[in-house]
Amino acid sequence: MRKPLISGNWKMNLNHFEAIQIVQKLAYLVGKDELEAADVSLHPPFTDIRSVQTVLDADKVGYALGAQHCHWEEKGAFTGEVSPVFLAKLGVQYVICGHSERRELFGETDEMVNKKVAAIQQHGMTPIMCCGETLDEREAGQTEAKVLGQVRAGLAGRSAQQVGALVIAYEPIWAIGTGRTATSDDAQAVCAAIRGCVAEVFGADAAQQVRIQYGGSVKAANIAELIACTDIDGALVGGASLDADEFARICKLGV
Repeated sequence: MRKPLISGNWKMNLNHFEAIQIVQKLAYLVGKDELEAADVSLHPPFTDIRSVQTVLDADKVGYALGAQHCHWEEKGAFTGEVSPVFLAKLGVQYVICGHSERRELFGETDEMVNKKVAAIQQHGMTPIMCCGETLDEREAGQTEAKVLGQVRAGLAGRSAQQVGALVIAYEPIWAIGTGRTATSDDAQAVCAAIRGCVAEVFGADAAQQVRIQYGGSVKAANIAELIACTDIDGALVGGASLDADEFARICKLGV
């Protein structure tokens, strides 16, 4: 049984003081016992990571520390980038890579995402590799071709064991921050196709082990329906993760 993973992506929001406050409130709203049903990772901006790490460690809060992005090189002349080595030293456990905003706004390619997946795993962290289609691609019937193409490219060169240990996040671009959410049937169909693709390329064991999240206007009101789907193993949550009360209900899977 795959334990759901709920990941809060704070994007470019919350300074480190605000991040500390929201973590402390979340710790009060969702105690350790209530985290039995799901794993939870928090992905603050880079400037907040050390502060969030300190709170999580000091208060022994049961959330995993995450990052939103990293470079694939360990060091070098890459002004403004962050090394996976630095993240690992801070106790980061999960790193998002290939998010649609990184692809659409900053020109990240499938090849770059593939390098990041490898670097993240090399340094003992778990990639949350994102994939998803635009509204135009969806309406043209190209969803599977786009999504599965990203999955194959992003995971190329990985072993079956490495693929089974990571997370794939299906995030339809047309549903991010728009209030529109794929129906549970539609989300399940794409996530099932992703799992089928993993099985085809890496084998049944990897397909059974890999966790597949859905991301795109996830809320407390729809998390239970989404998580009930056979091939959806959690959620990559954007805007709703900035509201501690709302995110707490999502972490409790809608309860």
